[in-house]
Amino acid sequence: MARDQLLLALLCLAASSLSAQAAGTDGRKMVGVYELKMGDFSVKVTNWGARLMSLVLPDSKGNLADVVLGKDTIAEYVNDTSYFGPITGRVAQRISRGRFVLDGKVYHLYRNDGRNTLHGGGRGFHKVVWTVKEFVPDCDSPYITFYYRSFDGEQGFPGNLDAYVTYRLSNPYTLGVHMNATALDKPTPVNLLQHVYWNLAGHGSGDVLGHTLRLFASRYTVLDGELLPSSGRVAPVAGTPLDFRTPTAIGARIRQVMGGKVVGYDANYVIDGEPVSMRPVAQVRDGASGRAVELWANQVTMQLYTGNWLNNTKGKDGKVYNQYAGFTLETMGYVDAVNHPEFPSQTLLPGQEYKHDMVFKFSF
Repeated sequence: MARDQLLLALLCLAASSLSAQAAGTDGRKMVGVYELKMGDFSVKVTNWGARLMSLVLPDSKGNLADVVLGKDTIAEYVNDTSYFGPITGRVAQRISRGRFVLDGKVYHLYRNDGRNTLHGGGRGFHKVVWTVKEFVPDCDSPYITFYYRSFDGEQGFPGNLDAYVTYRLSNPYTLGVHMNATALDKPTPVNLLQHVYWNLAGHGSGDVLGHTLRLFASRYTVLDGELLPSSGRVAPVAGTPLDFRTPTAIGARIRQVMGGKVVGYDANYVIDGEPVSMRPVAQVRDGASGRAVELWANQVTMQLYTGNWLNNTKGKDGKVYNQYAGFTLETMGYVDAVNHPEFPSQTLLPGQEYKHDMVFKFSF
């Protein structure tokens, strides 16, 4: 048995080496769709925005369904404004007034959310072609790694930055998302996130208000009407509609919450436990299908969003997504930390590396 495992590991290493050589030869910058598959568990990703396009797995009766909201074609993702499945950056979520000060210099960013910058600007990491560095589909733990060189001044951010994202499948029914980035020549803020919408009943099957949610978070970041932490204050979730410390239906108190200017969750939670360590973040279950997911990550906060702005939005397979058709669990650093010295810094110095790991464990 050990001999077989060693042989399989050597084959995986060889495949990885060939993939890396191919990437080095042609850059693999053509936009494509790539599948990772382990039996009846599979995902599809694309290097347009390093995006997760689908995730298929069984329910409690063995019926397969795609539980990720999205589009049918790459062309449709190009004009997507809902952020279906991409990696967002260089700094995800909002930066107040599209500006920050670093080492005494004021940086002005591309503003694409009123007077603020959202998810890295109008052409953030979700709107660029990533290079396929490695694609190893035939392995005991298939994976793909995307790479992007963000240039000095892109969307207003300082310095060149190397960014990598790896999607990896493993048994049983586990998806790992691993993001890292290195500042090359100037200090720069970095805060990446994965913006996938989930519906464990299957995309396009209706709303997620009946899903039960448990969050390992006893505090939240107080956000204002622009979804910015203007006060820099963190408060307890106890006694508020944001309290999911025990399993509760997503829709149980949703009408009491304003996610910006609409009803629904768009809230930033402070994850319990030691920052930078892998720890539980969330557990979600759909009672009808029996599908469940448990998220572990190493970031300090998590943004819960319930698709508040979806409205007759065209999705995959002829499906239409309306309000609350999916939810996101976006682990990251504090929102607008670059303008809040009371929050942990997200600024990388040249040579420093940013690491962001997420593990989704599915069951049914």
